[in-house]
Parts: sequence; structure tokens; C-alpha cells
Amino acid sequence: MPVLRANHKYKLSLAGLIERWNSQSLARQFLLAGGLVALCAMLVVGSFVASLIENAVTRNSAATTALYVDSVIAPLLPDMQTTQALDDTVTRALDETLGQGALGTRLFSFRLWRTDGTILYSNNKDLSGKRFPLSDSLKTAFSGRMVAKFNRIDDVESVAERNSGKPLLEIYNPVLQPWSGKVVAVSEFYEVANDFEWSLTQARLLSWLVVALFTLTFFALLSIIVLRGSRTIDNQRKALNGRIGELSTLLRQNEALRARVQRATQRAAALNESYLRRIGADLHDGPAQLVAYASLRLDSQTLVSPTASPDEREASLRTIKSSLDDAMTEIRSVCSGLMLPHIETDNLTDLLRRAIRAHELRTGVAVALLVGTTPTDLSTSAKICVYRFVQEALNNGYRHAGGIGQKVVQALEDGQIVIEVTDEGPGFDPKEVGPQKLGLAGLRDRVESLGGTFQLLSSNRGTIVRMSLNIEEMEQA
Repeated sequence: MPVLRANHKYKLSLAGLIERWNSQSLARQFLLAGGLVALCAMLVVGSFVASLIENAVTRNSAATTALYVDSVIAPLLPDMQTTQALDDTVTRALDETLGQGALGTRLFSFRLWRTDGTILYSNNKDLSGKRFPLSDSLKTAFSGRMVAKFNRIDDVESVAERNSGKPLLEIYNPVLQPWSGKVVAVSEFYEVANDFEWSLTQARLLSWLVVALFTLTFFALLSIIVLRGSRTIDNQRKALNGRIGELSTLLRQNEALRARVQRATQRAAALNESYLRRIGADLHDGPAQLVAYASLRLDSQTLVSPTASPDEREASLRTIKSSLDDAMTEIRSVCSGLMLPHIETDNLTDLLRRAIRAHELRTGVAVALLVGTTPTDLSTSAKICVYRFVQEALNNGYRHAGGIGQKVVQALEDGQIVIEVTDEGPGFDPKEVGPQKLGLAGLRDRVESLGGTFQLLSSNRGTIVRMSLNIEEMEQA
């Protein structure tokens, strides 16, 4: 159980770290990850370059010293291929050469090795004649290659060198037979390398500075590019989110408008049936009754009886004619309410004046008109909507308020055509207006079917019926 609990905590902590990492911006992620990678790369490359420089400087310096020592020591040595030990004359010559002059100040110690690991000569007399296992450096030197190491003294016999505390350049140089070029011995010497240590330190420092400068410059350039790209991505993301928000808002508005249009269409279908029933009732209760009355009068005994006087026949005919004239008048009245005038070529102001003039001729009530900024053009459907709105609103105001203070106001507000029909009647409670009121319900559905808005405000100081249509949406439609 403790193991499972520990694993669970580890997974939670790891998930938290991943979540925190993903929450960072791309630029910050690059700066953190790229900085770590650049630091590791700088350390690896710096170490590699410093190692190459150290090896190259060490080898070049050792080669120069080895050439100098060989040129001084070689003439003093006998034939090393046949010599098993150095005589006193050679030993004294080597002691004098190595103990004075330039070699005396530069060399800390010197040894001459035979192929079997015997030290033929050493300025430390305790080591002369002793035999040691061949180290890797000696084996390499006996194979014909020079070996140089700086401050890496690990040989068994080099106790004094390790304890000296001086910077020493360890050199193994093969001694060649002049006429055959064969390696017959190896000279091992340690050079006091104070100047070499300073040069090597400068070379290391310079190499690290170059690598660090190059890495930082490269990382800075990449960071600038990534930061610019990240800033561009952030700006585009913000713009995209803003655009998505706008599109979402428009989508919700379109859905709401679609729902309103659908409801208005459904109500319009029901209202059309109600209008048809009302027209049928108007025709049945009006013209049809008058025509039926005229038909009954035609079948009366007054017209067919031979005993009826001419005056009686004339009176019956006048009654029939009057009834038919009344029926025709009512039929024309019904038709005039159903038919629209030719409004396709009218602008908005002319359209409003036409609706007001028809109302004034029908009712004898004067209606004021206030016109603001008008759009240059309207669709036919918008003109029909405005005409019917004004016509029905004026009729309602005349029917319920007696036409007191009727006024039509047109304005243009934020791309919306606004039409208001007002009166100064006693008003009514809008909550009491139900769907059976065909006039107001028809106005609302007609306006909302075009994507507009309908408002009804009423108080004891009068009534305002207001509609608005969006010009851009009407043009797109």
C-alpha cells in the first residue's frame, strides 16, 4: 500500500508539472528548454574544444622541447642497441649537461629507458639501474610516437615529481638509431612549465569565451525569432478568439432571428386563416345579406302581381337598387382594404404620405408627419411592411382613440429605420391584448418576419406603436 500511495503521488506531481508546463507560452517554453539545451551544448562543445586545444598546445610545446633535448642528448649517447648499461663517462657527461645551462633550469628530472623497462640513466641516482613495468606511455613511445602529458603524473617511479607541487610537462620521446631509424630507447623528462601553464590557461579561457559567445549569440538570435513568432501567434490567437466570439454572437443572433421568423411565419399562417374567416364573415354579413334581400324583393308580389300599381313597382325597384348599391359599396370597401396601391417606385417619405392621405380621406382626421433622415432605397417587402404598419396603426388609433393627436414619426437610428405612430387617446393595458386582436398581432408578425422589432407602449396620455428594420439585413436579404 505505501508503494501504491507513493506511485499515485508521483503521478499526480508529474501531471501537475506537465499541466504547468503546457500552461506556459511558447516563448517561455522555448526560453526554458532552449536555454537548458544551449547550456548543455555549450558545456559539451566547450569541453571538447578546450580538450582539443589543450592536446594540440601540449603536443606542440612537447615536440619543441623534445627536439631541443634530443639535439643536446643524442650526441652523448653510445650505440643504444648494443649497450646494456652506460659507463661513467657517459653518465658524467649527462649529469653535467642536464645539471647546468638551459636544460638545468627547464628540466626537473630526466630518465633514459631501455626496451625491457630498465632505467639506464636518471638524474635521481636511486632510480638508475632499476626495472619497472612498462607503462602505456612508454609502450607508445617505444612504438615510435612521442607522448606528452601535463600535470597527469601517475607512474610508479614518479614519486618526486608528484610531490614537487610544480606544473610539469611530462614528455616521452623515442630515441632512434641514426642509420636505421629504429627505436632503441626512450627518454623521459619533466619540464617545469610555468609559462606553458599560463598559455594553456589563456587558451582554455579564450576557447570557453568563444564558445560561450557563439552559443549565447546563436541562442539570442533564435530567441528573438521565437519571441516574434510567439507574439505573432498570440496576436493571431487573440484576433481569432475575438473573431470566434463575434461569430458565436452572430450565430446566436441568427438562431434567435430564425426562431423569431419561424414563430412569426407560424403565426402569420394562423392569422391568414383568421383574416380569411373575417373576410368571409364581412362578405356574409354585409354584401351577401344585401344581395339576398334584393333577391327576395325581386320575388315579391309587388313586381309580379298585375294588380300592383306602377308607383309600388317603382318603389320596390328603388329598394332593390339601393340594396344592390349598398352591397357594391361594401364589396369595394373590402377590396380597397385588401389591395395595395402601386408603391414600388415610391421612396419612404412618399410612401408615408400616401398611407396618411388614404387614412385622412377615409376618416376625415388630420395626421401629422415628421420625417428625419431617409434611406436611399428600400426593398418592396420593407415598403409593404411599412405601409401596412402605418395603415393598421392609424386605423387602430382612429377606432380606439378617435384619432386624437395622431402623428407619424420616421427616423434613422444606428442603421435602423424607425417608424412610430402615436396618438393622444386614453390608452389601454397592453397586457390585455391577446392573439385574438388580429390587427396588432398581424403587425407584430409582419415586422418580425422581416427580422425587425415591434414595440407597443400605452398609458393614459396616449399610445405609441413602434417598429424598426435593419437596413443592412434587408439589403442582404
